[in-house]
Amino acid sequence: MHAKARNVIEKIWARHVISELEDRQSLLHIDRVFLHDRAGPRVLAALEEAGHPVAHPELLFGTMDHIIDTTPGRGDKTLFKGGEAFIGAFRSSAHRAGIRLFDIGDPRQGIAHVVAPEQGITLPGSTLVCCDSHTCTVGGIGALAWGIGSTEGEHAVATQTLVRSRPRTMRVEFLGRLQPGVYAKDMALALISRHGTTGGAGHAIEFAGEAVRHLDVEGRLTLCNMAVEFGAWTGLVAADEVTFAWLRGRPHAPTGTTWDRAVAHWRSLASDPDAHWDQVLTLDCTGLAPQVTWGTNPGQAAPIGATTPTRLDPDTERALAYMDLRPGQPLQGLPIDAAFIGSCTNSRLTDLCEAARIVEGRQVAPGVTALVVPGSTEVKRLAEAQGLDRVFRDAGFEWRESGCSLCFHAGGDSFDRPGRPARRVITSTNRNFEGRQGPGVRSHLASPATVAASALAGHIADPRPYQENR
Repeated sequence: MHAKARNVIEKIWARHVISELEDRQSLLHIDRVFLHDRAGPRVLAALEEAGHPVAHPELLFGTMDHIIDTTPGRGDKTLFKGGEAFIGAFRSSAHRAGIRLFDIGDPRQGIAHVVAPEQGITLPGSTLVCCDSHTCTVGGIGALAWGIGSTEGEHAVATQTLVRSRPRTMRVEFLGRLQPGVYAKDMALALISRHGTTGGAGHAIEFAGEAVRHLDVEGRLTLCNMAVEFGAWTGLVAADEVTFAWLRGRPHAPTGTTWDRAVAHWRSLASDPDAHWDQVLTLDCTGLAPQVTWGTNPGQAAPIGATTPTRLDPDTERALAYMDLRPGQPLQGLPIDAAFIGSCTNSRLTDLCEAARIVEGRQVAPGVTALVVPGSTEVKRLAEAQGLDRVFRDAGFEWRESGCSLCFHAGGDSFDRPGRPARRVITSTNRNFEGRQGPGVRSHLASPATVAASALAGHIADPRPYQENR
């Protein structure tokens, strides 16, 4: 008798079920819990007040990322109201709980969703939770990872378990190959613009297809990061030889014969050819162009050579009004005040390398504020070893310490700066909601390459001409 065919999500889920409950719910074992400086202090303080110990300190990790300042020479002080108290409380409670904290000045510090795969803390087939909606990023290495609230965080830390409803499953196949100048960020924005910000609602998604197979791990992490912007519970890319090569030698990855056994197991976690999916979507990437958002959610995006919509509904009208755009207005050529490369979406080494190839030997346009914020201290170290910091600085970019930074005006920073407000920003982040990067700031999402080209041009620009002969 043949075993029932299963997809990768079902396989990982099944290996973590402790007990089946009513209404399609399961009690799941959680392999790793990650906390950061915004939610971590509340989670640990609540447990201490209730008298609950941390179940497995060795499976719990913390990092400073959301509230900390990213300016060079930073300390605990931050422009975020009450931020210094958050940082101090997290540090103290983490030490009392005996968990590993990647503090300010620690070479392992960085954005949680960058650090977890970078350090090998999460691995293919594992489960990971964090009190942050973009935890699904980690699915890029084949893990089942999702964001939770503070109450669930307390439960996970105290028991190393969580109750979850079994999700519907979706397979998104990206056909063909990307052309030069087009990246995983463009794939994600194209998908969301086609199917809407609720297109993946209630689903765990496997991203697959030729275009995904040819992405590096950093690109896969970017793609999975945007799953939540598609409305999905989580997203992942099944681990393959690209994943194994990237993970080998990471600080928390297995070694020796344990590594060999782990890889053999990870290979078994691919979806069976005849596995069931509740929904299948396809998107042909052969002629995909760089994408940029025109509105106030990630689904309001279009190819860079397109115009804003001319068919209006109330949501479109409101978005255009906030963005100070007219119907039928070209996106390419819109003047910008600032450009930001960073966030858990696009702040890894390959992101910075692609942007630096465009920037090298050129200058940021007059009047444009441009910043690069590496996703981790390790990314920053590697980038500096390659001289990328000099490339950006010479071009007129600010080069920062790692952290979430201006993804959501973290650390109290904002593009709405006194004396030099930035009203229109192009950014490699994941959300363009009203006020996301500061009061009144209008954010256009794009890949790091498009952000870099736009910083040089002084307006939204196609990166492909800048890449020619580079």
